[in-house]
This record gives sequence, C-alpha cells and structure tokens, in this order.
Amino acid sequence: MGKPVKQQNSYLKKLLTTRSFSILVVLIALLIIFTVFSPGGNFINAENIKVLLAYGSEFSIIALGVGVLMIAGEFDLSIGSILVFCSYLFLIFFKLNLNYFVVLALTILGGIALGYINAIVTTKGHIPSFITTLGTMMLWRGLTLWFSGGLQQACDVSSSSAFLSFLNGTIGGVFPVQALWFIIVGIILGLLLHYTRYGNWIYATGDNADAARAMGIRTHIVKMTAFIIVGILCAFVAGMQIARVSCFTSRTGEGWELKAIAACVVGGTSLRGGIGDMAGIFLGAFAISVIENGLVVLRIPYFWTYTVFGLVIVFSVLSSMYLEKQKWAQK
Repeated sequence: MGKPVKQQNSYLKKLLTTRSFSILVVLIALLIIFTVFSPGGNFINAENIKVLLAYGSEFSIIALGVGVLMIAGEFDLSIGSILVFCSYLFLIFFKLNLNYFVVLALTILGGIALGYINAIVTTKGHIPSFITTLGTMMLWRGLTLWFSGGLQQACDVSSSSAFLSFLNGTIGGVFPVQALWFIIVGIILGLLLHYTRYGNWIYATGDNADAARAMGIRTHIVKMTAFIIVGILCAFVAGMQIARVSCFTSRTGEGWELKAIAACVVGGTSLRGGIGDMAGIFLGAFAISVIENGLVVLRIPYFWTYTVFGLVIVFSVLSSMYLEKQKWAQK
C-alpha cells in the first residue's frame, strides 16, 4: 500500500514543479487581480470575455507556431509583417470576386511562400534568423504600405455566412470560434511536437544542430517546415481578422513579434532552442493576451503595455536560466 502513495506523491510533486503548472497559477492570479481591480468588474463581464477570447486567440494561434520555431532554435521577427502582407493579399484576391474559401486558400499559399523565403535565406544563406527576419519584417510591411498607400480599405465578407461562421462565428452564441481554432491548433502542434518523429527532430535540431546532422537529421528541412508553419498560421489569422473587422488596415500586427516571443518565453521555451512544450506555450500565449486585455480594461495608457511585456520577457528569461541551472545542479 505504501508504494502507490509514494508514486502518487512523486507524480503530484512533478506536477507542482512543472513550468506549465506555474504558468497556470500565475494565469489564475492575473484573472483574479484584473477582476478585482477593473472598474465595475468590467474585466469579467461577458462582452469583454468574448473580446479576450476572439482577439487574444488570433495572436495566440501565431504564438504557437513561433514556439515551434523557437524550439527548433530559430526566431521570426517578421510575423506582424507577414500578417499584414497576407491581409493585403486577402484583400487583392477578395476584389477578384473569388469564393471566400478560395481567397483564404490563396492567402495561405502566400503565407507559405513568405515563410519559405525566411527559411531559405536563413538555412541556405547561413544568416542568423534574427537578422533575416528583422530584414523581412521591414520588407513585407514596407511593400504592404507601398501597395496599399497605407490606407484602410473595406473588405466585407458578411455575404457568406458559412465563411463568417468558419472564422468569426460563435458556438452557442457565446464561445468565439477563434478560441476553438486556438485549441485545435494547439492540439495539432502538441501532437506534432510530442508524439511524432518530426517532433523529436525539432527538439534535436534546436538542442544541437551539428549533433542532429551527425545523426542523419536534415536540420535545414526541419527548420524550413517550422518557418512555413509560422507563415501558414499568419495567413490563416489574416483571414480570421478580416472576417472579424471587415476591413484591411496597414497597422495590423504591429508589435506582435515581441509579444509572441514573450508568450513563448513565459511558457518555458528557451531562447537557445531545444526546450519547450506546447502546453506551456499555449498558457503563455493566453497569459500575454490576458495581460494586454486587462491593462486596457484598467484604462492604463497603451504605451505601458510595451513596458510590461519587456519586464515579463526579462523576468521569464531570468527564471528560466535559474531553473535550468537548478536542474544541472541536481544532475
């Protein structure tokens, strides 16, 4: 009888010391704090929860892809620019009077192309992804501003109830479909990371690319697919956003690059690659969305949001380094 109790205690101890559990505790604390201090309890009202789940899920979906890429040992600072470029692609295809699902498919092909360009320049040009995507961040947004003239343009897809339900509907009139997509993408990428050979290759590549190559892993293909995953998710969210707001704006995705990195780091993903899990990234992304939404509800000036995210990144990196040192010390 004693052995099962010990096993239960060890499982409980392991659960309580996981990064994901820590994030969950922090997330619950954030929800309580914002609920208590928001004027009139506005944070917890039904309308704000719907906004949080809809808008927050759009960002969080992309953050999941960025997490996979960071585990593979690379960065993508161009996600906001890929998002706005794909939004403009959606607008262009929309004006051709194509079926909206065809428009979305073509936009996703555009996202794949942009992710592929980032991957090729990084892997074949042997240029650090930080530099590559810093350049493409300015390139894609600059081209979008040039083509669009920086003007907001209407893109009303409300004539297709099926398309709206697919990307901007609600389940039971309450639960935004964006949140459902966030869960679905999280599950798919979680299965990919933790239950497939490709997932093992991602971790091996991020941990030590040279050793992975020596084992026969085609690390450039692994990284390339990770970049493409990010491109696909950016394009998908571009369609999702247009379905929600019915227009294109050239400021779409501004600042999402740092928020995505913050979400992944908060979720326990190492900046050096090879460490991270989808549950942590999922919770980290939602925590960042909660913080942003909570600051707005508390009527705190928006520029303070960047200050908060900066502090979150620094604190999360320091805590991750401390935990890694503790693990090495125990070994």
